[in-house]
Order: sequence, then structure tokens, then C-alpha cells
Amino acid sequence: MQSILQTTIPGREPVRGKVRDIYDLGDKLLIVATDRISAFDVVMANGIPYKGIVLTQISKFWFEFLGGQVEHHLLSDDVAKLPKPFSDHVQQLQGRSMLVRKVQVLPIECVVRGYLAGSGWKEYQQSGMVCGAKLPAGLKQCQKLPEPIFTPATKAERGLHDENISFEEAARIVGADKARYVRDKSLEVFQKGGRYAESKGLILADTKFEWGVTEDGRIILIDEVLTPDSSRFWPADQYAPGRDQESFDKQFVRNYLEDIRFNKSGPGVELPATIVEKTSAKYIEAYERLTGKPFAWKRS
Repeated sequence: MQSILQTTIPGREPVRGKVRDIYDLGDKLLIVATDRISAFDVVMANGIPYKGIVLTQISKFWFEFLGGQVEHHLLSDDVAKLPKPFSDHVQQLQGRSMLVRKVQVLPIECVVRGYLAGSGWKEYQQSGMVCGAKLPAGLKQCQKLPEPIFTPATKAERGLHDENISFEEAARIVGADKARYVRDKSLEVFQKGGRYAESKGLILADTKFEWGVTEDGRIILIDEVLTPDSSRFWPADQYAPGRDQESFDKQFVRNYLEDIRFNKSGPGVELPATIVEKTSAKYIEAYERLTGKPFAWKRS
């Protein structure tokens, strides 16, 4: 299967993000996850087959799994029931599209960390803290934290990096009541998702949630949820603190770019077929391990 790098719907122009094409349908949005892949905030020249389907279907799984615990924006993933001209382009959209409520997006990233990795590990090495939260001394890289912590970040413009901020700064940006709500709900969803992942032999190390406000003031979960792009999942049987862990994401791509000394700016490069194939297989493995179902979209 070839990668779908962008969708083309006659007469409709989407807003194109790093990996998503978003169509405005009035009071709703159609979010289409393409197979584009970004690393170091740069979109690569070629994509990863099935990646968009994996991200969409894992998010759908979690929205259904969370049930009545948290309200979310997903309305339907039935492409055939979309209004024209979208319903005429099922082949482009099938499996990778979500019709969602339109909301006012809260301008912070709601990050929850259960383990000390990534930017959190770098910050801890320098200050012993992560986003203003003081942590015990002597923790190792990728070590489990005593309790999951909420570590918000700014939403950066494309091409720039999100910056970790304190809870107090997050409250200043969105308001104290909203900040407390998304903190508590983010921790709640993370812990429930982490317990489920553990039952599948996976560690949910950290994740990023996004929340939005409906017209009548309800705060609901939006965007993708607990996917390999928004989260670190590690195989539990290979876990050991004090080093980087195996992960179910685009690590093959990042490692390749480091090996060729990619300057992490400008146009993306063409990824070799072996890197593309390994990365695609890793995304599909994440779907199958989390859902317990075979990946039905793959064609031989």
C-alpha cells in the first residue's frame, strides 16, 4: 500500500497540519490522519504506510474504552455517511477519518508523566524538577515516578518546540478552574489507560492530551488519545531503568536522522525503504497489542 501524504476533495480545501488534514464542516470538523510523518518538528518527504489508520483506530479504541468516564469529541468514523463530496471519496478517507465536534481548543498541552523520560529527564538532570514539580533525588533515566505527575506545556507554532511550563502558568493561561479540571481528568485517563496497557504487557510511560470547550462550556477530550504519536509505550518485558527503552513509535526514523546528522530544520528527507517498513510494522504492532485485534487494513 502506498502512503497517503495528503487528501484531495474537489471543492474543499483543508487546513493541513504536520500529519492531519482538517476540513471545516460548519459546526463539525472532519479530521483525516494522513501517512505523513514528522520528526524533530520536520515533515519527511515520504510517509509511513498505514500510520494514519493506526492513529485513528487506536484513538477510536480509547474513546470507546473510556466510555462514560470522560466526554470526547468523536461523533462518527463512518465515511459512507459523510455529506457529499466527502462520501464520494471513501478510498481516501476510510479508516483514517473522524467526524468530531467543533470546540474551542484550550491553548496548553496536557502532559502526564509516569516515568522520567524525554524532556522531563533532561529538565530533572539540570534542576531536580519537572515543570516546577520537585522530584526525589537520585532518579535514573526512564525510572518510574512515585506517582504520575501533570506537566503542562505551551502549544508551539509549527516548526517550533513546545515548552514545559508550571501548573501555575497553565492556570494563568486557561484559568484556574479549567486548569484544575484538565489536570485531574488527564491524570484519571492516564491511570486508567496505564492499567489497561499493563494488562497487555505494555508500559504507558507518558502521554499528551488535548482538551476543548464546547459552546455550552463543557470541557471534552479532543484530538488523538493514547497513540504512539502522543505517548510513549514500552514493552514491559524489556524494561530496565537507566537507559533508553524500546518504543512503539517513530524511533527508527529519529535514529536514522541522527545517524545521517540531519540538521533538524528545512525540508524533510526521503526515508529509506527499510526504515519505512520497520516503522510501519511498529505502528501496526502497537495497534494489535493494544486492541487485541489483527490489523485488518493491511493488504499483501
